[in-house]
Amino acid sequence: MLEAIRRAMTLLRQKQILHKLGVVISVAVIGIACYVLYHMLRGIDTNEVIEAIKSTEPRQIAMAALFVAAGYFTLTFYDLFAVRAIGHSHVPYRINALAAFTSYSIGHNVGASVFTGGAVRYRIYSAYGLNAIDVAKICFLAGLTFWLGNAAVLGLGISYHPEAAAAIDQLPPWLNRTIAMMIIVALVAYVVWVWTQPRVVGRGPWTVVLPGGPLTLLQIAIGIIDLGFCALAMYVLVPDEPNLGFVVVAVIFVSATLLGFASHSPGGLGVFDAAMLVGLWQMDREELLGGMLLFRVLYYLSPFVISVILLTFREVIIGARSKRLQQAALKLDPGPPPEAAYVRKRSDGGGA
Repeated sequence: MLEAIRRAMTLLRQKQILHKLGVVISVAVIGIACYVLYHMLRGIDTNEVIEAIKSTEPRQIAMAALFVAAGYFTLTFYDLFAVRAIGHSHVPYRINALAAFTSYSIGHNVGASVFTGGAVRYRIYSAYGLNAIDVAKICFLAGLTFWLGNAAVLGLGISYHPEAAAAIDQLPPWLNRTIAMMIIVALVAYVVWVWTQPRVVGRGPWTVVLPGGPLTLLQIAIGIIDLGFCALAMYVLVPDEPNLGFVVVAVIFVSATLLGFASHSPGGLGVFDAAMLVGLWQMDREELLGGMLLFRVLYYLSPFVISVILLTFREVIIGARSKRLQQAALKLDPGPPPEAAYVRKRSDGGGA
């Protein structure tokens, strides 16, 4: 069965069917989101949205910012785990933290995070001897951690409260619960699969040894904690009434986030917002939109600005250090004096 799946995947890659299908899905998701936003935002009073933002208590904003910071702190363990898994334990944690924070915050905002985040990671990790293949493996393992966490959160959340997902996908609750149980079964099967013996994906230099059972459970835990903190930040900022409960908001938030990733739009712009507005239809639209705008400032805009500043300072420091090394090298080996160059030139037949 596994060999048949590999042959099918190889055929799909050769025909570029997966790439074309991905483009079609992205365009379809963005198109549907634009249609939904057009109808959801008609009649929105901008003044009421601004008033909702102003009326948000500083305590709520501070708590949301704290949860966002905790979420980004958890993100650093994505890279720490991935770098250790491919055998580069000499890279210190502070570099893992810098690479994870900057790559994710820039990738979230620019879009196409696989390429933008990978480019940022390569710039940072190349200083420690890692090549492009190593960075690709890190991106793969970090992405695997993210998706395992998403699968666990969605599977557990939807099986507990299937009506939350029904608000977005418009499927009957029993079908949503069935899908959620299938996700949990698939997740358990994957854990058992990697626990029984070492599993390898890829070929040649692109070979990646998948983490074993205990490490896979650690991956799932990291992903759940990360998504939990992000969902808490959103839960703090949405309107208090009606109180739908954290689980409902978390399921809708994770579903909206995944739709945003599927669209490949910068920050899931439009897609994430449309899914949240549809999923939390019971809440006042102006107040909900105000909370979502605050979340974007805290989770997307602020980390992006901080990342650009950090990377700029890093490049300035590296440039200054390189210049100092060049000057030191010139002092140690200044080259032949002008008189020696003049004598050599005359001996070669040159003029004065």
